[in-house]
Amino acid sequence: MRTLAVVGTGLIGTSVALAASRRGVTVFLSDRDPVSARTAAALGAGLAEEPVAPVDLAVLAVPPSAVGTVLAAAQRRSLARVYTDVASVKSVPVRMALRQAPDPSRFVGGHPLAGRERSGPLAARADLFLGRPWALTPAACTSDAALGTARELVELCGAVPVVTRSRDHDDAVALTSHVPHLVASLMAARLREGPDGMSRFAGQGLRDVTRIAHGDSGLWGDILQANAASIAGVVRDLHADLSRLVTALDLLAAPDGSEPERAERARGMRTMVDLLDRGIAGLAQLPATCGDVADARVRVAVGGRPGELRRLLDAAAEFVVAPEETVVVQAADAWGGGADGGLVVRFPLPSDLAECLTAGLRAGGWAAECEQGAERGYSAARTAGSE
Repeated sequence: MRTLAVVGTGLIGTSVALAASRRGVTVFLSDRDPVSARTAAALGAGLAEEPVAPVDLAVLAVPPSAVGTVLAAAQRRSLARVYTDVASVKSVPVRMALRQAPDPSRFVGGHPLAGRERSGPLAARADLFLGRPWALTPAACTSDAALGTARELVELCGAVPVVTRSRDHDDAVALTSHVPHLVASLMAARLREGPDGMSRFAGQGLRDVTRIAHGDSGLWGDILQANAASIAGVVRDLHADLSRLVTALDLLAAPDGSEPERAERARGMRTMVDLLDRGIAGLAQLPATCGDVADARVRVAVGGRPGELRRLLDAAAEFVVAPEETVVVQAADAWGGGADGGLVVRFPLPSDLAECLTAGLRAGGWAAECEQGAERGYSAARTAGSE
């Protein structure tokens, strides 16, 4: 791939452009807001101008409801040889593409499963997609050449291509992305009704639950509308669980006097604990990382300065690396990390994610090394002189 056009220079579009530009691809940027395109260009994402000839691939980074219209217009002016989008809903864009595009065989639906709570080109990052899944949803009429070009973009950005059906994708992201955003927004909205002085008691748990509520409400409204059927099914199930929880809490709040009342309270407690246990069991369905088998590891030496380890773990978290499950810390003097009181941190990971993490950490200034074929079964963290 030598040339790329990005239509829509928000967070995702500009991040794609930055990643491609760093790999030597000539990128052309456009947006309905010229200032946004010029901002992305000023960040080094590409050129805020139209190409003089069709590019290899056009990325349509627009809301789901606009994909069909923008695709049709782009094909009519021969913007590119192949087209893809990055909308987080696939059934509607693909259906609109098939209906409106002059040549739907050159379109491949796409969705990088990466993002931030911030929006706009200034929030973009070239490493946003490293190690992340990127869904591709070709239609029956999609050409093999078009799918191959879309795959090339995914790999160019350091992501992992996942080819799937549009409906299956939408059902999955309703549960993993769209409803979580709604829940975060609903919880954040309750803060407006909180008692005076409530903010003094706001801890990290509340911030974790509500962080993604910052998303652009207009864009999210478009996303939720486009995937309403799948979202409604998840919300109904959530509503049923919340109804059970309210009933249980009412029982627990009742007076604890007679034997029947105590029996009702015990029933309420069983219901509540069951819901909590189901939540713990549900977490087991999530992988610790984006991969499956930890057949490699990333080794990073950390200095003895206060807060240095925290900075490293925060950087690794950007790659979906869970420190409590995958990080092993050893004494630096025992593992060649120096005698400055520092540590050596090891991340057991699948090889593809290990390579992505190594590249990302090095880009951030960390001295990271990727060790392929590392053994499994690492010891627990220990420090020099420990028993």
